[in-house]
Amino acid sequence: MTEKQTSGIEHLLQQAGVEPGVIDAVMRVDALLQSWRRRGIKRELSNVALRDLDLPLDLAQLDVLAAIEAPVHEFGDAEGETMVSTVAARIGIDPSRASRLIAELVDEGYAERAVSQSDSRRTIIRLTEKGSIATGAVRAYRFLLMGNFLGEWKPSDVDTFLPLLEQFSHWSEDIEARRAKLLPQIEALRAYVAERADREPVA
Repeated sequence: MTEKQTSGIEHLLQQAGVEPGVIDAVMRVDALLQSWRRRGIKRELSNVALRDLDLPLDLAQLDVLAAIEAPVHEFGDAEGETMVSTVAARIGIDPSRASRLIAELVDEGYAERAVSQSDSRRTIIRLTEKGSIATGAVRAYRFLLMGNFLGEWKPSDVDTFLPLLEQFSHWSEDIEARRAKLLPQIEALRAYVAERADREPVA
């Protein structure tokens, strides 16, 4: 980002009532998140875990296994029976793709289909022992590495970090309400982009 771009963004944020100290924090946090996102695309840690544990799974299959298991710290208090549509909703994929991945995992012995206890017409999905062992091992692998990392922190830093991270994780949940409050600034950005796009390129 150029100095001119940075100055323009700072001015826009100031117009929206964002304090200078918060503006600096926004830029630094966004840079960290974008870097984290790019590394996350590769899913480095999970890939290494699958390799080190000799698990013949890919990341999409691992996500589906996690969605079937639905540990509370990842998916909240996931009550009720798990169906294909449940898995699709939990990880944000198309139900047809969820169905294909589940079929693969059933064929490979990581998951199984069963009849619902509440409605015999409904098919539910659950992990087999093999599936539970695989997801537990990958999770334990991640916990080992993260535990080693956080173990180097001061306990007071960990105590401060966790509630703040939890609070920050909800920042985009009310994005529509925030958009509504910032429509003038968003319109200014749209106009800026349109104006620059319409300019003739310099020969």
